[in-house]
Parts: sequence; C-alpha cells; structure tokens
Amino acid sequence: MKIAVVGTSHGGYEAVQTILEQQPDAEIHLYEQGKTASFLSCGIQSYLEGESKSLDDLHYATADSYTSQGVNVHIESQVIGFDADSHTLRVKDSAGEHEDSYDKLLLFPGAVPFQLPIPGTDLDHVYYLRGREWAGKVKDRMADAKKVVVIGGGYIGIEAAEAYAKAGKEVTILDFADRILPTYLDEPFTKRLEEHSAENGMIFHGGEKAEEIIGDANGVTAVKTDKGEYEADTVIIAVGVRANTQWLSDDLELDEKGFIKINDKGETSAKDVYAGGDATKIKYAAADIEVPIALATNARRQSIVATLNALGQEAKMPTLSGTSGLHLFDYNFGTTGIKDSNANWYDGKVESHYMEANVRPTFLNTPEDENKIYMQINYDADSKVVLGAQFMSKTPVAEYANIVSLAIDNKYTLDQLGRSDFFFQPEFDTPWHPISVLAFAANGRTYGSGKMLFE
Repeated sequence: MKIAVVGTSHGGYEAVQTILEQQPDAEIHLYEQGKTASFLSCGIQSYLEGESKSLDDLHYATADSYTSQGVNVHIESQVIGFDADSHTLRVKDSAGEHEDSYDKLLLFPGAVPFQLPIPGTDLDHVYYLRGREWAGKVKDRMADAKKVVVIGGGYIGIEAAEAYAKAGKEVTILDFADRILPTYLDEPFTKRLEEHSAENGMIFHGGEKAEEIIGDANGVTAVKTDKGEYEADTVIIAVGVRANTQWLSDDLELDEKGFIKINDKGETSAKDVYAGGDATKIKYAAADIEVPIALATNARRQSIVATLNALGQEAKMPTLSGTSGLHLFDYNFGTTGIKDSNANWYDGKVESHYMEANVRPTFLNTPEDENKIYMQINYDADSKVVLGAQFMSKTPVAEYANIVSLAIDNKYTLDQLGRSDFFFQPEFDTPWHPISVLAFAANGRTYGSGKMLFE
C-alpha cells in the first residue's frame, strides 16, 4: 500500500509513526512544504527564552531520520491539490509541478496566522509567530528591540510577550477582548494574571481594536488603536489562526470557515482521503457541538484514528475537552471543559463555583502567595455533573485539569469527583485534595465533615 502523508507536524509525525508500527511494509511518502520536517511550534517559547539553544532542537524528526526508517521524504514540496478519482496528488517543488500517485491520502495541513487587515503590517520589524522561520526572526529581533507591542492576548501572544519581558524589554499587549487569555481562563484568574504581568513589565490593554501600524523608512514606530497610540520599535501579531485549506476548496467539502469536514473516523468527503489536526474540528465532550481546538494533543489523537482507519482497522475519535496547561511568569494554570466564557456551548444551565484554598498544609511554612491555589469548577445546575474546571497557583497544579478531564469523560457528579481516591502527603497536598475541596464546596458541603462520604 502506498500512503501519502501531507504535513509533518504533530499530525503528520504521528501518522508516520503509526504506519511504521502497524504496517511496516507500507510505502510511505511524506510531503513537507518547508525546508525542515516536524518542527515543534510548541517549543518556540523555550527557544525565545534561551532554554532551547537552537531551532534544530525543536524537531521530532528530520529528513535523515525519516529516510533511515524507510520513509520517502519530500522536503520543500508543496501539495497543491489532488484527484480522488485517479488517486493522484498535484505537487509543486523545485522541478516544477508534477503528479504523484497514492492509495491512501492523509492530510494534516494545519493552520496559518490570521493576517491582520490593517495598514502597516508590511513594515520592517513587524512579525507573526508560527513555524520555524518566524520563530527565528522573532528571536533575532530580541537583541535590538526596546519597546514591543504584541497584538493578541491569546496563548501565542503571551508566550512571545513573556519572553521579551523577561529579556528586559518594555512590552504592551493589545487585544480586542477585554481580558487576557479569554478562551482559556475566566475573569477571576485573568484579572490576577494581568496584575501579575504588569509587575513583571508586561502591560495588557483590553477592549482595543488595532487600526494601523505606523512607521517610517527604519521600520515600525507605533501602533494605533481605536482608543490610543502606543510607541513601538517591534510589533508581533498573534490574533489567531485560520485553517490552511484554501488549496483544498475544489477537492474536499469544507465548512463555512474553511475547516475540513470529517467524521469520527477521520474520513473526509473524498474516498480514501483522511484528515486531522488544526484544519478540522473536534467533538466537545461536555457539549453536543464540534469546535476547532488547536492543540498538539488533539492533532495526535486524530492522527492515530485517521491512520488506523486508512490502514483498514476500526477506530473512532473520542470526544475531547480542550484540556491544556500554560504558565505566565510565576503562575501555572490548567483548564478543561466548559467555563463561564463558553457556557453557551452547553445545552443546559451551567453553574460555577470559584474558591481559594491551600495547596499544602500550612505547617510546612510555604510562603502564603506560593501555597495559594485559585480554583473554579463548572457543572450542570440540575444533575451536578462536572463540565469543566480551572486551576491556578505559583505551585505546579496545572495537571489537576487532567484529573477533571477524566471526570468529564466519565460524567462524574460533584460528589463522585470529591469522593475520588486522592492520596495525601504534606509535600504534595492537604488531607482533602484541593480538587475534593472544590467539588464539595461547589455542592454546598463542608469538606472534612465526613457526612458526604456516607450519605
């Protein structure tokens, strides 16, 4: 069987590994538009902050490592279309355009930065942040930048902003939304993050629309919004991404926003063509809805499902909760499922409970600001079934979101989550784990009384 895999990031990488494991005699052809294979965009912040010393470190694999495994690698080869009837790809490379054949086609085209439609984006020292080439440019600029404006307060924007602030630059973040990270965290968390960021030299201005990037012959000089003007010698645009699927519009069924329509097997509208990753949508665990969630974990799961089905095996994509963990300066946070900001996705009444508690017993004498955990849980108002949660602390607690993700998958109620078997050791947690504390409190019960365990 001849299998063509388009795209070498998370989805493409996982597809190749799955084929090598499940059907090692298959003929694999891997297509990459860029100059290198399997670049890890998730590692860009580590490179900007100097933890990773080279962009070459941020790769799952290379053309040589693929070749050594028997994979036919086509670098700087842009797939510009396909014909499902003849099972052929249209490929553009240094030799021009030509056709390649396939038996099964796996598409992981990913996403590209949304181009901000305002004047001045073509000025010198204006950057996007996606992929290896842009990461190199943003890092190189760090040495000379003094006043930086980041347009976009999502996770890509804050990663760049944090790196520049840590390097001693004056950093301003602008966003049309009124809060930082609005799709990840609710207001009690984002307000604290904004204050903490300001203490670290990163100022957030929400509720402002960027209208123009101003500059001269030497490059950018300022960013103008509908509410003011901000001096800048460097601008980084991170206002989201769009599915990289324009080249597929004649060959596949796309939705109104350009996402590839797939079923739970990863099958597209074309026979023997499968897809996954950032160019597709995922069924949300806590709501009967399909949404785009651009996370590496999701792309990898989709890739395995699509690849197994392409190989003739049966596999179905599970529902997912968009579970993710991030950090910003001293705070670590994890989030999963429904929150106040997307409660409208859920077909029912959502209630939430926010509280603050200690991560570990106070007798350990951990500084109070490091021992404090900020938590919120969202649940169905009638059934008390858990729908989502958020956790934030200066102590590592982001993985608490993974536990609640399992609770969402298994439709746990607040009591079931609270009564779960969590260990206690003073170095790690309190006698009642913070997750239990949160679940019991949300259900109107005082943790530690014992009665909720025996009713």
